[in-house]
Amino acid sequence: MTNEKRNQKLRQRRLEMRRYEEALQDTGVSLIAGVDEVGRGPLAGPVAAAAVILPPNCCILGIDDSKKLSASRRESLASEIRREAICWAIGWCDSERIDRINILQATKEAMILALQGLPVRPQHVLVDALSLPELDLPQTAIIRGDSLSVSIAAASILAKVARDARMQEYHITYPGYAFDRNKGYGTRAHFEGLERQGLCPIHRRSFLQKYMERGNQWTVNESIDPK
Repeated sequence: MTNEKRNQKLRQRRLEMRRYEEALQDTGVSLIAGVDEVGRGPLAGPVAAAAVILPPNCCILGIDDSKKLSASRRESLASEIRREAICWAIGWCDSERIDRINILQATKEAMILALQGLPVRPQHVLVDALSLPELDLPQTAIIRGDSLSVSIAAASILAKVARDARMQEYHITYPGYAFDRNKGYGTRAHFEGLERQGLCPIHRRSFLQKYMERGNQWTVNESIDPK
């Protein structure tokens, strides 16, 4: 595929992913925040959420669901998004908080924290899948929003890049679990680290309860590949 055809395809994809934003803009809404999370499934580490307000005329090509992109492409797009966005912010809930209030509530809390971190108040919020009843802003929950809304997809990229960087840091602090590769998901190397070393401070005890009840024995169906 030539560069021109590739860019043509990316431009078409950008048009498809702007439908929710354009519908809101047609009603006079210009400050639209996209919100998404990453890290609901891992056995270790925080859940991260990003909120981002893109300019109405945002011209970045290639924004899409972060899971569809390579790590290098995510990094490149994240730099563009941070540079071009009206504003953006990251919200975090650590493993201790996840164990205390459960992963769904921790995910919503991280999303609220990300939105509260925005220096500009959005007029409308597009959220990937979840509704945020505590939020005092108009909002729309979109199933598979990271594949349908450019704002949510941009947030998914920022959240993924931020959490991956945090897990790289944790790999240095807590070596032996391959956090640099699995990002806290339940891969074979992760479980082998648990067998050798036991749990570390960033493990989610609530997620690993069955594992601990079996005397630190893992089964194949618990081995989850990182996203």
